[in-house]
Formats: sequence, structure tokens, C-alpha cells
Amino acid sequence: MSTRLVILDRDGVIGRDSDSHIRSSDQWHPIDGSLDAISLLTQGGFTVAVATNQSGIARGLLDLSALEEIHDKMVLAVSAAGGHIDRIVVCPHGPNEGCDCRKPAPGLLLQLADHYGISLASVPFIGDSVRDLAAAQAVGGRAILVRTGNGRITEAEFGHTEAVEVYEDLFQAARTLLTERVA
Repeated sequence: MSTRLVILDRDGVIGRDSDSHIRSSDQWHPIDGSLDAISLLTQGGFTVAVATNQSGIARGLLDLSALEEIHDKMVLAVSAAGGHIDRIVVCPHGPNEGCDCRKPAPGLLLQLADHYGISLASVPFIGDSVRDLAAAQAVGGRAILVRTGNGRITEAEFGHTEAVEVYEDLFQAARTLLTERVA
């Protein structure tokens, strides 16, 4: 792969989160600056993938068709901003199903590693929850926390550690990644 990979969580990083789950495309709204951030990453040579837990499917709150419509809306919004999401992997299972794909388990990330044929060592994974950070660390990835979504709560719970970088939002994290790429 000639480009670098960056993995993003969906809710709380790209789009606004909801305690009652995002159930339809009408409920999906981008976080300010997130679409521009993905555009910057894309134009800076990164391949952008999304890894998202969607237990609303297992809970019967939405079906795969509704999820596809949400993702179509997100991908089109990113495209309109000049960016590209190359791949989206989803865990549709509930929290008590014991699957290997639901973050904090590394299954979704391992699916991406297999798809791209790469090691995830040092690959940035940007999330807003402890489960995102734990999944990144489980594969040797670069755990990055944003303060959007549940990020501020996660930061308070997780504390500051050298193993996790913290940024205000996806745009700030993207600018940092791009600065490193140029350096």
C-alpha cells in the first residue's frame, strides 16, 4: 500500500453521538470540522478507514439498510468536502454477545489489517472512548483520543498517559498527522 492508513471511530469522532443511538440518516450529523479533517487526511496521502460498533442492530433499533443509508450519507458528505472514506467495518453485535469484533476487542482492526495486508503497528486509530483506545493498543496501534463525543469523559476516566495522545477534535489530530508526514 503506497499510502498510510488512519482508522477512525464513527460516532463522537466524525459524527455526533447519541445515547439513544443514531437510527437513521436524518439523525446523522457531522461534528464541526470532521469532514474537513478527513479531506485533509485524504489529500495528504492517508487512506481513511472507519471501525464502528453498532449494537443498535443487535438491539433492534435499526437494521442493516438504515445503517447503510447512514454510511452513504456520511461518505457523500466526506466526498463533498473533498475527502474519501476507503472502507467501513462494523460490529453489529450487542455488548454481551462475546464476539471478537466489538471494540475493545481488536477484531474490526484486524479485519482492516487483513484487507490492506499490513501490520497495524503505529497505525493511528482516532476514537473518543476507552474501548477505542484499548482496541488500538491491542494491535500495537497509535491510540489517539479526541475530546469530542465522549472524549472529555474518557479523558477524565483514562487519565493522561504517554500511550495515548489527546487532541481537541479530529481536525486538530489530522493536522498533527499531516505535519508529521511532511517532517
